[in-house]
Amino acid sequence: MSEHDETNINAQGAPQSAPSAPTHSTPADDTQWSVLQERVEVREDNPSTQDPRIAAQVDAARARGFVPMSESESERTAKNSPEDLQAQIEAGLTQVDPLMIRPRTSSRILCGVLALVFALLAFGSYWLGVHTLKGQGYEDLVIDNFANYTPQWLLEHNLGLTDSVVVISVSIALGAIAVFVALLRRRWWLAGQLIAFAVVSFACARVLKPALPRPLLMQVHSSTANSAPSGHTMLAITAGLMLVCAVPRAWRAACALLAAAYSMLVGVFVIADKWHRPCDVLMAVFLVGALAMLMLLFTRRSGMDRPGKRVSSASVQIASTVLITLGICGFAYASYIIWQIFPGLEYGVAWSTGGACMSAGVLVIAVNALVVGAVLAVRQLTASPLTRLGQIGAPPAPPRR
Repeated sequence: MSEHDETNINAQGAPQSAPSAPTHSTPADDTQWSVLQERVEVREDNPSTQDPRIAAQVDAARARGFVPMSESESERTAKNSPEDLQAQIEAGLTQVDPLMIRPRTSSRILCGVLALVFALLAFGSYWLGVHTLKGQGYEDLVIDNFANYTPQWLLEHNLGLTDSVVVISVSIALGAIAVFVALLRRRWWLAGQLIAFAVVSFACARVLKPALPRPLLMQVHSSTANSAPSGHTMLAITAGLMLVCAVPRAWRAACALLAAAYSMLVGVFVIADKWHRPCDVLMAVFLVGALAMLMLLFTRRSGMDRPGKRVSSASVQIASTVLITLGICGFAYASYIIWQIFPGLEYGVAWSTGGACMSAGVLVIAVNALVVGAVLAVRQLTASPLTRLGQIGAPPAPPRR
């Protein structure tokens, strides 16, 4: 290369302005790049004499797009094109999202924890009412006098729920409706879960009642045979929870309120008619709650909402909050009453009768509300986890007036 060419190169320098990302270079650009590249190659043999200005010009030319791209560089640029990025995003969305086929791991852990808690409360209720002296005194006071402290209008308008045949028939009808709704929605796995839940609940009532012992710790006026858990109460709350788990999101809150009211009435009437002691009812409700949580633990795609319909539900939030709050407050109030009358339970004194009956009624209402509210809330958690499709979608819009 002549000295005249080198002077021309130094005079021209790097281009002052160039397209940001040209696809093809012009002949003049190719000539300029070849001269610069030749100069760099010559000076590479002797780094001590390399002019840093030439290297800077090469870097500037490369940055401004005057460097002819190799095949590998062209492929990398094509991969970063907007069209290719969009294709990669769509390909990622087509992959199976774990939340499409099962709930979140945290929700399933919550189901397991609540199942354990309800099971412990079920057998704790049985132990306190059956295997303690004061517990037997409490139950004997309640079963003998509960009807006298129950509102008369409630006993007169009992909707036939004091008849065993009516309770069994209504419970079977509600359970059948729940299975029919699941089949109508083509939720085959969910229908099988509901049937298994009903069968296990019925089996628990049939197996535990004759198997559990009831020691005679004091002289009682009621029957000395074991009556825990209450089979009628288990039927009632099982049917109600089946309906809650089977219906779509829009109907869950209404069905939960119906289930709570139905199981509360059955629990009150079986005590008022002296079919069962209060701890029999509490054990039955807690036991069914534990089985329901185990059923929700194994929720799969069949028991989950469609991805496009997985949204929060104001009615579920309100209903579950009200029921759980009612359960906790009622349980605390009943515990306070029992603490007040605790000294008189062992001897069955008359002044403790009113407090025992009132606390038993409050406990039946509170425990049913707590279990139904918890199942409603967990059902929503397991049925509507937010998937990636929901996360990249449009943001939620304010409600329309």
